[in-house]
Amino acid sequence: MKNILIVGVGGQGSLLASRIVGTVLMSQGLDVKISEVHGMSQRGGSVVTYIRADENKVCSPIIGFGGADMIISFELLEAMRWLPYLKKGGQIVVNDQRIDPMPVIMGAKEYPSDIPEKLAAKGAKVEVVDALTIATELGQPKAVNVVLLGKVAAESGMDKQLWLDALKMCVPAKFIDINLKAFELGYSK
Repeated sequence: MKNILIVGVGGQGSLLASRIVGTVLMSQGLDVKISEVHGMSQRGGSVVTYIRADENKVCSPIIGFGGADMIISFELLEAMRWLPYLKKGGQIVVNDQRIDPMPVIMGAKEYPSDIPEKLAAKGAKVEVVDALTIATELGQPKAVNVVLLGKVAAESGMDKQLWLDALKMCVPAKFIDINLKAFELGYSK
């Protein structure tokens, strides 16, 4: 069983990322279930996608506490928020980006410092990627999701071509070239 959480805030492309990851897993002959939870995502609220895949039938798409093999986080605080769902020794690939939630914007709370170190202190294997800078330098800040997936692909040990094929299937044709570049940059980090 492979259990993956993709977390972020609205507008970061987590839903496209979940389709790409799901396509890669299905191409390996696995049964895949995906469940997306997004409340006020259009206003920058939290978004989470559960992905479960197995050689046998997957009955439920939901991942419980301590059940995720990997968390792909598009924002630092979201990685911290969803950490209880990561299994002991699980992996987090996190974008080194800070997006202040409303309590921080309003001055009621402070944004935590040293999040990658705190994640590692809890036993997670942490890979931090400055995906926003990479995507911005490429001229497409919205490609953060695909930069992160490039890093995930490199870490996964799965055939790179599976990922490239999934990108071509899931990304609209007019955006494929920039997304392939973003993927390659993430893959090489």
